[in-house]
Amino acid sequence: MEKVIIFGAGQIGRGFIGELCYDSGLFIIFVDIDENIINLLNKDKTYPIYLLGKEKIEKKISNFECLHLKNNKERIIDEIVKTQIIFTSVGAKNLFTLSEIIIDGIKEKFRKNYESYLNIIICENLLSAGKKLKEEILNKNLFSNEEKKFFQERVGFVETVISRMTSPLTEIEKKENPLLVKVEPYKILPVDKNSFKGKIPEIVGLLPVENLKKYEELKLFGHNLSHVCVAYYGFLKGYKYIWESMKDKEITDLLSKVQNEIKKYLKKKYNFKEIELKDYFEDLNERFKNKLLNDTVFRVGREPIRKIGKEERIVGAIKRCSEFDIFPESICFVLAMALCYNTTLDEESVRLQKILEEKGIDFILNEICEIDNKKIIETVKKYYMEIKGESGSFKRD
Repeated sequence: MEKVIIFGAGQIGRGFIGELCYDSGLFIIFVDIDENIINLLNKDKTYPIYLLGKEKIEKKISNFECLHLKNNKERIIDEIVKTQIIFTSVGAKNLFTLSEIIIDGIKEKFRKNYESYLNIIICENLLSAGKKLKEEILNKNLFSNEEKKFFQERVGFVETVISRMTSPLTEIEKKENPLLVKVEPYKILPVDKNSFKGKIPEIVGLLPVENLKKYEELKLFGHNLSHVCVAYYGFLKGYKYIWESMKDKEITDLLSKVQNEIKKYLKKKYNFKEIELKDYFEDLNERFKNKLLNDTVFRVGREPIRKIGKEERIVGAIKRCSEFDIFPESICFVLAMALCYNTTLDEESVRLQKILEEKGIDFILNEICEIDNKKIIETVKKYYMEIKGESGSFKRD
């Protein structure tokens, strides 16, 4: 049985990539640092996935083992030598910690299995993740000239767009089976067709595309922007769940306006067909309504400082619309709502409110968002003051 390595045995690693690989008849080598998860996976030799669509379907995943990243280094290197496929799902901030073990694996692969390829499929929410990981590895200058030639010719860094939504476990579910993963049935993984070395692996759900950038922006400015729009409006209205917020007409009306603005940009920039965008956003909105996922406003809205960054889902969309002469009126309102996301349960929210109190909204818009368009700044400030002037529930024209 052909093997695949998955760095990261978390919700996406087990609940999305693991399922795709299992369905493709691959034996999975999970690599993680959580000793409790590692021991449970190796003891049980199976774990359940709940596919939460119109109804709950339980699926059992098997044919795997799990290794500790630090304690099983030699074994992991040996598996890299033997395999041609690696997935990473460790979180963007942890991705570069894998560079050392990957370098060691490539050096050994060069020595023992020179004719083989290695494709590293990167499943992280990080733009240009493949390019950045490749640069990180090369910048360490640990390859000989021959090894570097092998690296350039035989090792692919393949970027992806992750869109499957997961559902948090309840405390009861965590106690009953901490290996359980709850996900929506959505099962498509766009991958950069041109980054593979050798043959593209036949894995269920993989969608090789010529221009991954358009799908990255569709995810970031379509899915992610829409998600926080619902979350921040839902927060201001006192809702707990995303599905609950999607029942509110004022929220869905705003969501429609936001999506119309970003659709105009996506059509102008990437020549998306109208029907393609219509189907995408209709499907997305139905997924947001999925009550079984129980996705919370808090989870989607958390870390607001990161989410208002200059290239992130809200501000990035504002800037790109402006570049194409589309005034992002409704997206400006989403940014104003993000600035009003005020909860003591979120450290970034507390920090954001402190910055607003001490330095003011102009500092946020200029230094964090890096917006220099005066009309946009005034529009965001107008909506911010409008929201701040209300007690919780408010209306917008």
